[in-house]
Amino acid sequence: MTAPTAEASPPEQRPARRRGVELSLLVCAVLVSVFGYACVGLARQGAVPPDAARYGAGLGALALVAHLAVRFRAPWADPLLLPIAVLLNGLGLVLIHRLDLETPGDVAAPTQLVWSALGVALCVATVIALGDHRVLRRHARACVVAALLLLCAPVLFPPVNGARIWIRIGELSLQPGEFAKVLLAVFFAAHLAAHREALTAAGRRALGAVRLPAGRAAGPVVGVWLLSMLVLVLERDLGTSLLFFGLFVVLLYVATGRVGWIAVGLLLAAAGAYAVGTLEPHVHGRVEDWLDPYAGIEAGRGTGQLAQSLFAFGTGGVLGTGLGLGHSVLIGFAAKSDFILATAGEELGLAGLTALLLLYALLVGRGFQAATRLDDAFGTLLAVGLSSIVALQVFVIAGGVTGLIPLTGMAMPFLAQGGSSVVTNWVIVALLIRLSHAARAPRPVPAEPAAAPDRPVVLR
Repeated sequence: MTAPTAEASPPEQRPARRRGVELSLLVCAVLVSVFGYACVGLARQGAVPPDAARYGAGLGALALVAHLAVRFRAPWADPLLLPIAVLLNGLGLVLIHRLDLETPGDVAAPTQLVWSALGVALCVATVIALGDHRVLRRHARACVVAALLLLCAPVLFPPVNGARIWIRIGELSLQPGEFAKVLLAVFFAAHLAAHREALTAAGRRALGAVRLPAGRAAGPVVGVWLLSMLVLVLERDLGTSLLFFGLFVVLLYVATGRVGWIAVGLLLAAAGAYAVGTLEPHVHGRVEDWLDPYAGIEAGRGTGQLAQSLFAFGTGGVLGTGLGLGHSVLIGFAAKSDFILATAGEELGLAGLTALLLLYALLVGRGFQAATRLDDAFGTLLAVGLSSIVALQVFVIAGGVTGLIPLTGMAMPFLAQGGSSVVTNWVIVALLIRLSHAARAPRPVPAEPAAAPDRPVVLR
């Protein structure tokens, strides 16, 4: 008689792909958007818009194409990323359409829908073409050159509303800084990943407890950051300047693990904000409006944009006035872009506004979760950088329209009017999908060497 000396190992449990969950959530996202579109029609015209079904079919077709690309090219991707993006984009189209009804001479929803379709197409192309996110690391230098060229391009064009951030050719207008932020995120992630050891090594001591890294490692990335900041300050695009500064500090902290960089970043941000807010008239005016948003009313000049935004939030209360029943259009020319969150706060109330912010928080949190599961330093830093871009934008915009910080003139991701913004955010979602696929995909099990045959145990 013989008996085996070792038991067979249990079969490996593979994680679920959860593409069916993603499809179900996409259906819910499209239905919620169509329901909001119908509510606007009922409130403003007393009937469901006749093109509600066509709107739902178009949004559903875009969502389905993106889902099929993820299902076949990134089957292990996070199932929440795509539905959140579709829902936010759909609600943004509803809010812009609602404001279009108040401004028949300035209709923006059809153009925004075209840009959204282009964004989804680029998302699908990125998911299909980018087989491995580590390929981007080889093109870091090309990314930084392209980013700097994009940032310098608006200098050649006339300013719009006090800032040189647009390229206008006929009826077409682009905001190159939106694309530059993704390219700079790739460069920062690649450079910091390649020089992590040098950045964490002890260098010269500064500010008592903070040791600066060697100049050879930190010099290129600091130089590129300073150059981009200089260009943005010259263009008076302080919102994007703040975004780039926050992105740089966050990635530097993640790469080095030194908390002191956060303190240094806050000190530099405070010093720069004070200098620019004092010396630059365009920014100084926004700081004064932030310090006293009701000064125009007291002086008899009327209600300013920030004051009107605060009135909209106060009118909304907890549950809101209902879609289509608010008056946030009184904010003026920026109601569909910088202040679209005021429309959501007034017509959806604190409950709806909280739900929107939670969607953004979930999108950012899923990006951070993918970063913690990735094995390579470049992928981790890139996931953190892309997620931080969304988080910083939401904080800066929400803080500006609610009076927490001065206004900066940025676009709320997916919600606000702006073709460059919505296209860039769809590219960010595509990259996060690829990164989450790499993070959640099962690792190949190394082949074990062939074991010697078990010797029989003879029972006597």
